[in-house]
Amino acid sequence: MPVPLARKGVWAAGVVVVLVTLFVIGLPLVASTQIVRDGIAYQMSAWSGYRVQLGDTPDIRVWPFRAVLHEVSLSDWSEANPQPVLEAEQVQVDLSALAALRGEIVFTKMRLIQPVLRLRGREGALRLTPPQSWGRLSRSVTAARGVVSAAPTEPDTSALPSDTFGEVEFVDARITTRVGGRSRDIVTSLAGVFNWPALNRQASLSAKGIWRGENVTLEAASSQPLVLLGGGSAPVNFSLTSTPATASFSGIANFSGKNFVDGQLDFSAPSLNRLVEWTHSVSLPGTRVGPVTVAARVTGDMSRLKFEDATLGLDNSTGKGLLDVSLGPGRPSVVGTLAFDTLNLHALYDTFSPFSPDTPPVGGAPPSMNPRGYDFDLRFSAANARFNAANLADVAAAVKVKDGLSTFDISDATAFGGTIQLGVRADRTGGSEVVEIRMRGEEVDVAQLAQTFEVKQLVPQARGTLSVVLKGTGNNLDTVLETAEGSVSATFGAGSVPGLSLETFLQRSEEGDFFPLGAMGEGALPISRAEIKATLSKGVARIDQAEAFSGQHRIALDGLVPFASRGLALYGTLSSLDGADPRFESPLTFFVGGSWSTPFIASFLSPAREGR
Repeated sequence: MPVPLARKGVWAAGVVVVLVTLFVIGLPLVASTQIVRDGIAYQMSAWSGYRVQLGDTPDIRVWPFRAVLHEVSLSDWSEANPQPVLEAEQVQVDLSALAALRGEIVFTKMRLIQPVLRLRGREGALRLTPPQSWGRLSRSVTAARGVVSAAPTEPDTSALPSDTFGEVEFVDARITTRVGGRSRDIVTSLAGVFNWPALNRQASLSAKGIWRGENVTLEAASSQPLVLLGGGSAPVNFSLTSTPATASFSGIANFSGKNFVDGQLDFSAPSLNRLVEWTHSVSLPGTRVGPVTVAARVTGDMSRLKFEDATLGLDNSTGKGLLDVSLGPGRPSVVGTLAFDTLNLHALYDTFSPFSPDTPPVGGAPPSMNPRGYDFDLRFSAANARFNAANLADVAAAVKVKDGLSTFDISDATAFGGTIQLGVRADRTGGSEVVEIRMRGEEVDVAQLAQTFEVKQLVPQARGTLSVVLKGTGNNLDTVLETAEGSVSATFGAGSVPGLSLETFLQRSEEGDFFPLGAMGEGALPISRAEIKATLSKGVARIDQAEAFSGQHRIALDGLVPFASRGLALYGTLSSLDGADPRFESPLTFFVGGSWSTPFIASFLSPAREGR
């Protein structure tokens, strides 16, 4: 028995050697006679549904069994003027050796060197030229549509086509389109791998490229990609990483119709301004705003998206609430309510400033690309907030932008020991931008207010009630003030006015000539109460009533304060109440002129004092 077994082993080994020899010798022969002759081009066309053309005769490499194709192009089937869809300098195709010996072509891997994918349409609606319906991929998608149509909520995945697809790698790729008759790059330096082992299995994409001057990394995967292509809902994981922004989504998606999504979205950007500049080629007005973060469960489609349990971070302020984004038809809109523990009101104001931007769009972007093409209706609340150095509490704020009207309102807030309200409304529906500003403060500690804004002189250190109502034209506060109509009023209780001294004023007045207000020294004028009322017309404030009471004295002012020149033209009187001060048998008159920053005083002594 041992001898026959040994002979059988020798025979078996011999057969293996012969088969391997035949395989090595026969494979190039089979490849050269059955595959090279239009076989690869035919299979690529059968899969894609496009016309496939090869430049030179492919190079065949035996180990690994690979065909190297040169100057490959996929185009539509137009006889008169075929349009290229995909072109590549070189395509390396790994083939199944055993299938080749049977006269069949089975791709295991494809590597595209310097391919160019050409899209058609306008930005925002770019698409591929549709392939022929007889392509294997097209037929598989049609079959998937039938499976999804039969059971939309739970399609029978076992009935999906199970053809082997493989892996597609691309190196130094570009995605382009045509604008104005010229080719324009959309994505450059694109490299990555698309892996789809079989049509009824999971597919994944990993790619890196340059979009609008920034490096972008994209990862995407779906356990049922054919169901997605067939109009059904399937799990999707997606992530995008770049310097201006990162985003990820994990959930269910449906890319038919309006593209429904339901899943967790996480987004972050180090600067809102930089993000808008990158994605829309425009500049936001105001100072730089950032960082921005969003985490929410997002549901809806391309016409409306809801961000539930949303956490929004804006320039280190974090709020939670609900956002509802409507994307069509017409102007897109964002409606929502957010509650913050701490809110940066200056960042919020810069983001939604009612004033028009001074900076024109970057690169001459069309008006439709301007972020002011969106409508907003947002409500904010905050336990604590800040506006530069000012601290506020229990804040209720709102932002509205619609049909050329913009408003920014703080309807209620506790600040400076009292309560304040502020509203800015801009109307751009006419030929010019009309801006209304309303502000009211009640029981405000003006000393705190002055300290916060680092104003030391001539501001009453007392509690007061303030009211400002202005209406003017312009795209910033300075130009609005220079054209403003409206009123300003304030009343103050007991306190003092830094930078004023009655005795110093009288002494300098007796010396004659005029003197700078700053020469009054570091004293403070005690007051029991004060009041001011002014009317604004064409950017000039006319003092209707201004008086302060200090002991037995009354100080009154009237005159003009122009906003454009920042000048002063005021006349004042200093008098004694009920003759309590015999030095003032008649009021002392004086003039206040100069500028806001360097005022001066010229006094005119009364006859009674001149004779003393």
